[in-house]
Amino acid sequence: MKKKLRNLIGRLLAIFFISLGLTRRVKKRAKNGEFILSVFFHNPGRELFEYCIKWLLKNKFVFLTQNDVIAYSQQNKPLPKNAVIITVDDGWQGNIENVVKVAAKYKVPVTIFISTEPVQNGVYWWSYIEAGNKNVEFYKTLPNDQRLTEVKDIKDTIVLNREAMTSDQVKEIAEYDCITIGGHTVNHPILTKCNDEDVYNELNTSKIVLEEWINKPVDSFAYPNGSYGKREVEYLKQLNYSIAYTTKAAYLNESSLQNILELPRFFVLENISNAEALCRMLGVWQAFFD
Repeated sequence: MKKKLRNLIGRLLAIFFISLGLTRRVKKRAKNGEFILSVFFHNPGRELFEYCIKWLLKNKFVFLTQNDVIAYSQQNKPLPKNAVIITVDDGWQGNIENVVKVAAKYKVPVTIFISTEPVQNGVYWWSYIEAGNKNVEFYKTLPNDQRLTEVKDIKDTIVLNREAMTSDQVKEIAEYDCITIGGHTVNHPILTKCNDEDVYNELNTSKIVLEEWINKPVDSFAYPNGSYGKREVEYLKQLNYSIAYTTKAAYLNESSLQNILELPRFFVLENISNAEALCRMLGVWQAFFD
């Protein structure tokens, strides 16, 4: 009931923002080449994801690849007009039908950042926390070793169904021309709660495993939970990652492109109205609430 009420209020607010012309102003700025629209999802339903892609195509947005973004960061020339980059975090089972198949249908590039341990074992750590009726946000504040120990204790008492892709499925979607596979660590930890050795291993091991699975280089990355610092950026450089994304809600402009390992993105939640998804995708929602 609370979720339905929240989504109803969200839909009404989004319709109000749209009626004020706020989304129209963002479209105009994008058309003028003021920024690249940077958007990410986790586990969207097909209807919602397809709505977003169709809306972008209808409004003549140009979909960029990771290599396109890297090139614009290195070249001294104006940003492309009406450009967008689409990314998806974690590697959920639902991404196959709801993201990959839609991307292939409309021939638009999408990068999926995958954590390797859930692929190998089936379930994300926070699902165990939720199943144990505990507070996920509290566990994100714990030192990594303590979090791992407490999650293991819960795992020993709860059996959950697979929610992440299998390694074979990762290999399969990597064969799509429109899909790029990126790194998202091994265990999806809060990197700022890890020691130096653990951070390096999370970034390095996941890269090695993914490259073995898909037989392609993996040089893009997304910080789990958007948590990072100078240490994480330095390790990404050492490991030859070329581009990385935060969860900072901002437009990808000439200034932010200078920090190619700290790029911003706008997050589109699951199970929301199309109106709210549009406002989130264009950064209108985050300007008021996030």
